[in-house]
Amino acid sequence: MQLQEQAAKLRLPFSPLPEVPDSIWWQDGPPLQRLADLPRGALSGPVQEDKAAAHQALRALVQVQERRISEFDLRWVDGLGGAPEAGARFARFEDYAASPACRSIRLISYKDFSRTLAQALPHHASGETLHLRQANWRGERYYWNGEQVPQAFACAVAYARRRGLTVQMPAVLTEYRLHRGGLEQLDAGYHVLAMPAAAWSDARFMRLLLTGMPYARLHLLRDSGGPEFLLLPRDQAEANALGEGLRQAGAADVCAWLHAQLSH
Repeated sequence: MQLQEQAAKLRLPFSPLPEVPDSIWWQDGPPLQRLADLPRGALSGPVQEDKAAAHQALRALVQVQERRISEFDLRWVDGLGGAPEAGARFARFEDYAASPACRSIRLISYKDFSRTLAQALPHHASGETLHLRQANWRGERYYWNGEQVPQAFACAVAYARRRGLTVQMPAVLTEYRLHRGGLEQLDAGYHVLAMPAAAWSDARFMRLLLTGMPYARLHLLRDSGGPEFLLLPRDQAEANALGEGLRQAGAADVCAWLHAQLSH
C-alpha cells in the first residue's frame, strides 16, 4: 500500500491519449497497425522474460486478414497511404482536391479524368489491381496503399464521385482489426499506462520503478511525440500497486482508450 500511495502522489505531466483523427491519411493518427507484427525489439525493460510475456499479450491485440475482391468501385476509396503534407489534414478527397496541393490538376472532361487516373494507376483500364487497407479503429474508410502521385488519385476519385462515374477494379484488401478478446486479456493481465517522456528522468518515479519489479515499455507513439506505454503485470503485487498508484496520479489507461476506439 505504501508503494501505491507514493505513486499516487507523483506529479508528472500526464496528458490524455490522442484522438484518432477523421483523416484521409493512413499515417495520420496512432499507428496501431504496427501491433500486428510488433518486433520483440520494440519493447524495452530489464528482464527478457517480462518483455516476452508483454510482447505476446500485445501481439494478440490486432489481427490481419487479406481478401480479394473481384469488383471494387473506385469511388469507395477515401484514404491515402501517406502522412499529412506540412501538417495539412483533410477529412475527404473533395477537400484535398480543392487544396493548394492539387491546384495544378484540372479535371473538366472524361479525357482529363482518364489521364489523371493513369498517373496513379497506369494500367487501370486493363484490370490493374487496387491495393487497399482498412482498420476498424478508422471506421469504414478504405485507404489506397499506393504511393504514385496521390494528388492525381484523390482528384480522380473525387471527380468520379461528382460525375457518377463507375470504375470497377479488382482489389486486394488488407483488413486490420483491433480484437476485443485480445484487448480484454491484456487488460486482465496488465496495467497499460501512458507515461510522458519526462517520467523517465523523474527521480521519484524511477526510484519506485527500479525496485526489481517486472515491467516493459513500448515506444509505439513516441515517433509522433506521444507518450510511451508502461506495462505492469497485475499478478505481481508491487507492479500492481505501482500501476494503481500511477492511475490515481493521472496516467491514462491505454486499455480503456483502445476500448473507446472499438466503439467508434
